[in-house]
Amino acid sequence: MAIMKILQKISSPKELALSISTNHFMIVAVAVLAILYFVSKRKVAIYLLDFACYQPPDSCRLPKSMFVEHIFLDNSFDSDCVAFKTKIMEKSGFSEETSIPPSQSYLPIRKSISFDFEEATTVIFSTVTELLKKNKINPKTIDILISNSSLFCPTPSLSAMVVNKFKMRSNIMSFNLSGMGCSAGVLSVALAQDLLRVHRNSLALIVSTEILHPNWYTGKNRSMLLTNCLFRMGGAAILMSSRDQDNKAAKYELKHLVRTNKAQNQNSYACVFQDVDSENNVGVCISKDIINVAGDALKANIATLGPLVLPFSEQFRYGLSPGIANPWREIIHSYPVDVPDVVKLD
Repeated sequence: MAIMKILQKISSPKELALSISTNHFMIVAVAVLAILYFVSKRKVAIYLLDFACYQPPDSCRLPKSMFVEHIFLDNSFDSDCVAFKTKIMEKSGFSEETSIPPSQSYLPIRKSISFDFEEATTVIFSTVTELLKKNKINPKTIDILISNSSLFCPTPSLSAMVVNKFKMRSNIMSFNLSGMGCSAGVLSVALAQDLLRVHRNSLALIVSTEILHPNWYTGKNRSMLLTNCLFRMGGAAILMSSRDQDNKAAKYELKHLVRTNKAQNQNSYACVFQDVDSENNVGVCISKDIINVAGDALKANIATLGPLVLPFSEQFRYGLSPGIANPWREIIHSYPVDVPDVVKLD
């Protein structure tokens, strides 16, 4: 009856055809909108296309014997400092191929911002040039640029130096991270991941380094002397993509990225701290708590990452393992009912 009433309202075959066409158009329009909606909600794949690491020339090489001779001839260190640094160097595991910038071979150490810029441009420009050349990437195709260096934060920024050197686009999204220590590389990847998911079909370039020359410590505080023994010249550049066309060419696909911020804990906050010693020498103090802090952060990250990558059977075995601190034990003990002996955890 309803169909008959509709047909009665249509006075001619022409109007009937128009009505059918309109209905078909609306169905197709709804289908297209639905497809566009689900495509927009589809998780964007993030790829690591390639990376490059800085390889210093042989003229920058620092054998352990040369390092010991260098600190012995440096008048800013007394015999106790020389003995301490020599002991640390012997246990550091460094090879004979580590490097320092040429400016740091002068005695006594001459600190100058011109030396800092020289080291930064040498490391960053060489690494980026190698990466772009190896993958035949035009710098103007880079959409996102992220640089990170914890202690050396000049003006213009390191990211601005890269944009200027390689004549990148004026609408490139550039960021410069500082003061974030050794974790800055992972933080840069996390930032690139978020940006690539929002700005689809884009390329991101990450440049990570730590400039050694301005951070050479010349005092006698042992916790600050460690930085002279542990850090050397180097840098890396990474090319990431959210372009579907890079699926086959990519080396890796980024599946999960886990971050745990421990800055709210005082021991974690102060385990690596830039300060001045009793003689007003600037240095980075590395606390003995850094091992425990790193261990706690690693446990938290593994507990978060585990459920994302491990099968349920492995997660269940991990939850039942005695003597392992993990969130599953805390969750089970938080229930207001008794846990059966079969799955009771110590």
